[in-house]
Amino acid sequence: MFELFKAEFLRFRLLALTLAGVHLVVLAFMTRVVDLAQQPLVVHWTIGGCHLAIGLLAGLYQMGTYRKPSVWLTLLHRPLPPRRVAIAIMLACIAALAVVVAIPMLLVALWQDTMTARVVDQRHWLLALSAVQIATIGYLAGAQGMLGGPRRAVVALPFVMLLPMASATGFGMLALQALCVLCLAAVVLASFQPDLDAPPTHPLGEAIIALPLQVGVSLLLVLALFGAEFAWIAEGSHPNNTPTPPRGGHNEVEKANAATRMRLALEGSRHPDAPLLREQIALSETMGIPSQLRRLPQRHELANVMPMEFDDRGQGVRWVFSHDDMRFHGWRLNDRSAVGTLGIGDAQSAFPAPAVPVGPAPGGAEDDVLLLSGNTTYQYASDDRRIHPRIRLPEGEYVVGLGMLGETLGVIGDKALYLYDAREAAEHRDTMTPRLRVPIPGTYHDIYNIDIIELVDGHLFVFSNSYGAYTAGSAAPTQYVLRAHDDGRIETIAARRLRYDYPAVSRYRNFVISPLLYAVRDHGLKLFAPPLPLETTTPTPVPRSMWWLSVVLSLLAGLGGWWRTRRLGLAPTHRSAWIAACLVFGPPALGALWLLHRPGDLPLAQHGVDPRTDADHAH
Repeated sequence: MFELFKAEFLRFRLLALTLAGVHLVVLAFMTRVVDLAQQPLVVHWTIGGCHLAIGLLAGLYQMGTYRKPSVWLTLLHRPLPPRRVAIAIMLACIAALAVVVAIPMLLVALWQDTMTARVVDQRHWLLALSAVQIATIGYLAGAQGMLGGPRRAVVALPFVMLLPMASATGFGMLALQALCVLCLAAVVLASFQPDLDAPPTHPLGEAIIALPLQVGVSLLLVLALFGAEFAWIAEGSHPNNTPTPPRGGHNEVEKANAATRMRLALEGSRHPDAPLLREQIALSETMGIPSQLRRLPQRHELANVMPMEFDDRGQGVRWVFSHDDMRFHGWRLNDRSAVGTLGIGDAQSAFPAPAVPVGPAPGGAEDDVLLLSGNTTYQYASDDRRIHPRIRLPEGEYVVGLGMLGETLGVIGDKALYLYDAREAAEHRDTMTPRLRVPIPGTYHDIYNIDIIELVDGHLFVFSNSYGAYTAGSAAPTQYVLRAHDDGRIETIAARRLRYDYPAVSRYRNFVISPLLYAVRDHGLKLFAPPLPLETTTPTPVPRSMWWLSVVLSLLAGLGGWWRTRRLGLAPTHRSAWIAACLVFGPPALGALWLLHRPGDLPLAQHGVDPRTDADHAH
């Protein structure tokens, strides 16, 4: 087995070294232009996509050369079981991919860590491991595409699509990638058999392929429904491209300007002050608080949700946050020499959570910067080069945005809005005390817009909670009107329910295809993920009509499975298992059955061959 591994690795050594050299040159050039370790998430996605593509091409090429009948016969005609042959050549190609993607990344990280003042954390070294795992996933997807043919290539789709959509970060993302590698390796091993065109001969092997194949079919069905939605858009009656949005729906609110949104929120309100407030809206200037975070940064995450650096141009220093010691590290912009570290206060204490710069500090000097970290907002003071805590929310709340509302500083937490006197920001550098706390109706995740006007006595807030109203798993779209008096009283003026602009079939298309697989995908996206307080919501219950539609589709899939298995001539136990799968998993199971078995396919045992024999006997 080792000799086969060695021979296969030597087969790719020249190509691997060439690609590694090209990769190193590209990374070296890019790191001279920008700090690759501090790039935003989209840059890491792009680089990861390139690693995935390299692995995919490697899998297609390697297994494509072996798939020729004569070469395949030669490969398996050796004193090794087919499974050990597969493991040997797979490990050889994965080792070659590690040379291509990991070694250049480690060399660049070593140069940056030892020869520059840039920040290189533990998480940046782990990017090399993540790159190898991503390339391996691409390789196994390509290998499965060649071994299983186009009909079974769909089995790799869920694992590839999971990577950019998952909520896991840091070590959790590494664990998720490793799990994808193991699952795909099991799929490839189940497909690695003497007769590549035949279905797996062992029930376990068939189950290993059939389960992810069903998820892949469900994703293809969802993509097909997206195509139907494009046709709906082209037809002209889609809610997003009608000349005027449907009256009373969430699209009308989302596309309106701030003043119109606020007036719409008061429609139907029986509050005695509603007419006066409508007049106030027409005469007042509307304001809003920007939301800088839709997702909280996590310690040791492999990529940055937002840039974690800021410049003090007056002193010519760039400060970059380090996840290892939870402090900012500085280096000079002119000669790139190290300046030192920067923590909280005179003691230079570590930050309790990753700190994200969000812009200039109200009332501060030109180079003063606000930093969000957990439940606290800090201010970097450029004159004394110190970081001072300015706003601290109660424990369990998180700062997600802030902005000026005239002479008032507005702060968005994930549970409430806070109003501060902006003069305090300029007069001292102590922790500020809020004048007012306005609880957020619903959850922060539901908010699409927050519109505010200033009244003679307080402020008027309109929360338009329609974020994600076009999909399942979201709260009912609603507008809330709250009046905050200067004495601290909070009064609910109106709560206006908005109509769904999309029919239930469109919103719950992912659900009705297969409720069970919908739950599997939902849990898979959250696997190994940290707590996500900004993504919590209270979804509306699934309509009964959608449950009935899913039941009807499952019954039709069961009927189709009964007809298909009868035509295939499967054994009674085998046939019963597939019919049960069609009833439980719905149309995706029927699609998997259609792709996995063709008329005329028979298990090897029915041809007089024991599937447990090795490759020599099989040939």
